[in-house]
Amino acid sequence: MPEGPSIYLLSEELQGFIGQEVLNVRGNSKAGINRIENTVISGIRSWGKHLLISLNNGITIRIHFMLFGRHAINERKPERIERLGIDTPTGEFNFYACSVKILEEDINSLYDWSSDVMNDRWDPEAAKKKISERPDELICDILLYQDIFSGIGNIIKNEVLFRQKVHPQSVVSHLPAKILNSIIKDAREYSFLFLEWRREFVLKKNLQVHNKKLCPRCNLPIPKKIMGKTKRKAHFCSNCQILY
Repeated sequence: MPEGPSIYLLSEELQGFIGQEVLNVRGNSKAGINRIENTVISGIRSWGKHLLISLNNGITIRIHFMLFGRHAINERKPERIERLGIDTPTGEFNFYACSVKILEEDINSLYDWSSDVMNDRWDPEAAKKKISERPDELICDILLYQDIFSGIGNIIKNEVLFRQKVHPQSVVSHLPAKILNSIIKDAREYSFLFLEWRREFVLKKNLQVHNKKLCPRCNLPIPKKIMGKTKRKAHFCSNCQILY
Protein backbone atom coordinates (compact mmCIF):
# COMPACT_ATOMS: atom_id res chain seq x y z
CA MET A 1 0.00 0.00 0.00
CA PRO A 2 1.50 3.39 -0.97
CA GLU A 3 2.16 5.65 2.01
CA GLY A 4 1.36 9.36 2.24
CA PRO A 5 4.61 10.66 0.68
CA SER A 6 4.10 8.47 -2.40
CA ILE A 7 0.57 9.84 -2.91
CA TYR A 8 1.87 13.37 -2.31
CA LEU A 9 4.48 12.76 -5.03
CA LEU A 10 1.81 11.45 -7.41
CA SER A 11 -0.30 14.56 -6.82
CA GLU A 12 2.73 16.65 -7.81
CA GLU A 13 3.22 14.61 -10.99
CA LEU A 14 -0.41 15.20 -11.98
CA GLN A 15 -0.41 18.98 -11.51
CA GLY A 16 -0.04 19.55 -15.26
CA PHE A 17 -3.55 18.17 -15.80
CA ILE A 18 -5.19 20.94 -13.77
CA GLY A 19 -7.31 23.11 -16.06
CA GLN A 20 -7.67 20.30 -18.60
CA GLU A 21 -11.03 19.10 -19.89
CA VAL A 22 -11.93 15.45 -19.37
CA LEU A 23 -12.54 14.27 -22.92
CA ASN A 24 -13.11 10.60 -22.21
CA VAL A 25 -13.49 8.31 -19.20
CA ARG A 26 -12.70 4.59 -19.14
CA GLY A 27 -12.72 1.88 -16.52
CA ASN A 28 -14.68 -0.80 -14.67
CA SER A 29 -15.41 1.30 -11.59
CA LYS A 30 -19.07 1.31 -10.55
CA ALA A 31 -18.77 4.67 -8.79
CA GLY A 32 -20.61 6.60 -11.50
CA ILE A 33 -17.49 7.74 -13.34
CA ASN A 34 -19.56 8.81 -16.37
CA ARG A 35 -20.23 12.02 -14.40
CA ILE A 36 -16.59 12.97 -14.88
CA GLU A 37 -16.78 13.28 -18.65
CA ASN A 38 -16.83 16.82 -20.11
CA THR A 39 -15.84 18.39 -16.80
CA VAL A 40 -12.66 20.36 -16.12
CA ILE A 41 -10.07 19.29 -13.55
CA SER A 42 -9.90 22.14 -11.03
CA GLY A 43 -7.49 20.73 -8.45
CA ILE A 44 -5.39 17.71 -7.51
CA ARG A 45 -4.13 17.16 -3.98
CA SER A 46 -3.51 14.42 -1.45
CA TRP A 47 -4.70 13.71 2.08
CA GLY A 48 -2.76 10.93 3.66
CA LYS A 49 -3.20 7.89 1.42
CA HIS A 50 -6.05 9.47 -0.59
CA LEU A 51 -5.55 11.14 -3.97
CA LEU A 52 -8.22 13.80 -4.50
CA ILE A 53 -9.10 15.05 -8.00
CA SER A 54 -11.54 17.96 -7.89
CA LEU A 55 -13.73 18.93 -10.86
CA ASN A 56 -15.49 22.12 -11.85
CA ASN A 57 -18.94 20.57 -11.30
CA GLY A 58 -18.27 20.44 -7.54
CA ILE A 59 -17.49 16.76 -7.18
CA THR A 60 -14.18 15.17 -6.21
CA ILE A 61 -12.81 11.80 -7.27
CA ARG A 62 -11.19 9.97 -4.36
CA ILE A 63 -8.61 7.34 -5.25
CA HIS A 64 -7.38 4.93 -2.58
CA PHE A 65 -4.75 2.48 -3.80
CA MET A 66 -5.51 -0.18 -1.16
CA LEU A 67 -2.87 -2.95 -1.13
CA PHE A 68 -2.18 -3.46 -4.83
CA GLY A 69 -3.22 -0.24 -6.59
CA ARG A 70 -1.13 1.14 -9.43
CA HIS A 71 -1.15 4.16 -11.73
CA ALA A 72 0.23 5.14 -15.12
CA ILE A 73 0.67 8.64 -16.57
CA ASN A 74 0.59 9.05 -20.37
CA GLU A 75 0.79 5.30 -20.81
CA ARG A 76 -1.27 2.20 -20.09
CA LYS A 77 -0.56 -1.14 -18.48
CA PRO A 78 -1.82 -3.58 -21.12
CA GLU A 79 -1.80 -6.50 -18.70
CA ARG A 80 -4.25 -4.70 -16.40
CA ILE A 81 -7.81 -3.40 -16.68
CA GLU A 82 -8.32 0.23 -15.73
CA ARG A 83 -10.45 0.93 -12.70
CA LEU A 84 -10.47 4.52 -13.95
CA GLY A 85 -8.80 6.11 -16.95
CA ILE A 86 -9.04 9.78 -17.87
CA ASP A 87 -8.16 11.31 -21.26
CA THR A 88 -7.46 15.03 -21.61
CA PRO A 89 -6.26 17.15 -24.57
CA THR A 90 -2.64 16.86 -23.40
CA GLY A 91 -2.48 13.28 -22.16
CA GLU A 92 -4.01 10.60 -19.99
CA PHE A 93 -3.71 9.02 -16.56
CA ASN A 94 -4.94 5.63 -15.43
CA PHE A 95 -5.57 3.87 -12.13
CA TYR A 96 -5.64 0.12 -11.53
CA ALA A 97 -6.76 -2.20 -8.69
CA CYS A 98 -7.80 0.73 -6.52
CA SER A 99 -10.90 2.12 -4.84
CA VAL A 100 -12.68 4.92 -6.71
CA LYS A 101 -15.31 7.02 -4.96
CA ILE A 102 -17.20 10.14 -6.01
CA LEU A 103 -17.42 12.72 -3.21
CA GLU A 104 -20.33 15.16 -3.40
CA GLU A 105 -19.40 17.29 -0.40
CA ASP A 106 -16.79 20.04 -0.16
CA ILE A 107 -13.59 18.16 0.67
CA ASN A 108 -12.62 20.82 3.22
CA SER A 109 -15.61 19.67 5.27
CA LEU A 110 -14.67 15.99 4.85
CA TYR A 111 -10.95 16.10 5.59
CA ASP A 112 -9.02 17.27 8.63
CA TRP A 113 -5.92 18.74 7.00
CA SER A 114 -4.26 19.21 10.39
CA SER A 115 -3.89 15.43 10.71
CA ASP A 116 -2.02 15.03 7.41
CA VAL A 117 1.71 14.86 8.16
CA MET A 118 2.53 16.12 4.64
CA ASN A 119 0.22 19.13 4.82
CA ASP A 120 1.23 22.69 5.71
CA ARG A 121 -1.64 22.70 8.23
CA TRP A 122 -0.27 19.67 10.14
CA ASP A 123 -0.79 20.27 13.88
CA PRO A 124 1.42 18.24 16.26
CA GLU A 125 -0.48 19.56 19.29
CA ALA A 126 -3.72 18.19 17.88
CA ALA A 127 -1.99 14.82 17.38
CA LYS A 128 -0.78 14.87 20.98
CA LYS A 129 -4.30 15.61 22.24
CA LYS A 130 -5.78 12.70 20.25
CA ILE A 131 -3.07 10.38 21.59
CA SER A 132 -3.82 11.44 25.16
CA GLU A 133 -7.39 10.23 24.65
CA ARG A 134 -6.08 6.70 23.94
CA PRO A 135 -3.66 6.15 26.85
CA ASP A 136 -3.76 2.35 26.79
CA GLU A 137 -2.98 1.97 23.09
CA LEU A 138 0.31 0.69 21.70
CA ILE A 139 2.52 3.14 19.85
CA CYS A 140 2.65 0.75 16.87
CA ASP A 141 -1.12 1.22 16.50
CA ILE A 142 -1.22 4.94 17.27
CA LEU A 143 1.19 5.74 14.44
CA LEU A 144 -1.08 3.94 11.95
CA TYR A 145 -4.34 5.65 12.98
CA GLN A 146 -5.10 7.91 10.03
CA ASP A 147 -7.17 10.34 12.11
CA ILE A 148 -3.97 11.12 14.05
CA PHE A 149 -1.15 10.54 11.55
CA SER A 150 -2.74 10.64 8.12
CA GLY A 151 -0.32 9.23 5.57
CA ILE A 152 1.81 7.16 7.93
CA GLY A 153 2.06 3.52 6.86
CA ASN A 154 3.90 0.49 8.09
CA ILE A 155 7.30 1.41 6.64
CA ILE A 156 7.33 4.88 8.20
CA LYS A 157 6.00 3.48 11.49
CA ASN A 158 8.82 0.94 11.71
CA GLU A 159 11.52 3.40 10.70
CA VAL A 160 10.39 6.20 13.05
CA LEU A 161 10.24 3.87 16.06
CA PHE A 162 13.70 2.53 15.22
CA ARG A 163 15.11 6.06 14.91
CA GLN A 164 13.53 6.97 18.25
CA LYS A 165 14.72 3.72 19.91
CA VAL A 166 11.19 2.87 21.03
CA HIS A 167 9.81 -0.69 21.03
CA PRO A 168 6.59 -0.91 18.97
CA GLN A 169 4.68 -2.55 21.86
CA SER A 170 5.25 0.42 24.17
CA VAL A 171 2.06 1.76 25.77
CA VAL A 172 1.69 5.44 24.91
CA SER A 173 0.82 6.56 28.46
CA HIS A 174 4.11 5.04 29.63
CA LEU A 175 6.21 7.01 27.17
CA PRO A 176 8.08 9.99 28.67
CA ALA A 177 6.69 13.26 27.31
CA LYS A 178 10.01 14.08 25.66
CA ILE A 179 10.04 10.75 23.82
CA LEU A 180 6.42 11.08 22.66
CA ASN A 181 7.03 14.62 21.42
CA SER A 182 10.07 13.39 19.53
CA ILE A 183 8.07 10.59 17.87
CA ILE A 184 5.36 13.04 16.79
CA LYS A 185 7.98 15.42 15.37
CA ASP A 186 9.85 12.66 13.59
CA ALA A 187 6.69 11.24 12.02
CA ARG A 188 6.48 14.39 9.89
CA GLU A 189 10.21 14.86 9.36
CA TYR A 190 10.75 11.27 8.28
CA SER A 191 7.79 11.49 5.90
CA PHE A 192 9.54 14.28 4.02
CA LEU A 193 12.79 12.30 3.99
CA PHE A 194 10.77 9.40 2.56
CA LEU A 195 9.45 11.78 -0.13
CA GLU A 196 12.93 12.94 -1.13
CA TRP A 197 14.26 9.39 -1.26
CA ARG A 198 11.30 8.37 -3.43
CA ARG A 199 12.03 11.26 -5.79
CA GLU A 200 15.65 10.15 -6.05
CA PHE A 201 14.79 6.40 -6.28
CA VAL A 202 16.94 5.64 -3.22
CA LEU A 203 14.28 4.82 -0.62
CA LYS A 204 15.13 1.14 -0.21
CA LYS A 205 18.83 1.75 0.44
CA ASN A 206 18.00 4.32 3.15
CA LEU A 207 15.71 2.03 5.16
CA GLN A 208 17.35 0.92 8.40
CA VAL A 209 15.00 -1.67 9.87
CA HIS A 210 12.03 -2.36 7.56
CA ASN A 211 12.62 -5.69 5.80
CA LYS A 212 16.20 -5.79 7.09
CA LYS A 213 17.86 -8.84 8.64
CA LEU A 214 20.30 -7.20 11.06
CA CYS A 215 20.10 -4.11 13.25
CA PRO A 216 22.59 -1.52 11.94
CA ARG A 217 23.25 -0.39 15.53
CA CYS A 218 23.59 -3.77 17.28
CA ASN A 219 24.28 -6.19 14.44
CA LEU A 220 21.63 -8.48 15.94
CA PRO A 221 18.75 -10.20 14.09
CA ILE A 222 15.65 -8.05 13.54
CA PRO A 223 12.41 -9.80 14.62
CA LYS A 224 9.30 -9.39 12.49
CA LYS A 225 6.04 -9.84 14.40
CA ILE A 226 2.36 -9.06 13.89
CA MET A 227 1.41 -6.63 16.64
CA GLY A 228 -1.44 -4.55 18.00
CA LYS A 229 -5.03 -3.95 16.99
CA THR A 230 -3.94 -3.02 13.49
CA LYS A 231 -2.26 -6.44 13.13
CA ARG A 232 0.54 -5.06 11.00
CA LYS A 233 4.04 -6.48 10.91
CA ALA A 234 6.55 -4.70 13.16
CA HIS A 235 10.25 -4.80 12.25
CA PHE A 236 12.33 -3.79 15.26
CA CYS A 237 15.41 -4.44 17.36
CA SER A 238 14.58 -5.91 20.78
CA ASN A 239 18.00 -4.84 22.05
CA CYS A 240 18.16 -1.10 21.33
CA GLN A 241 14.46 -0.20 21.14
CA ILE A 242 13.18 0.34 24.68
CA LEU A 243 9.88 -1.19 25.79
CA TYR A 244 7.95 1.34 27.89
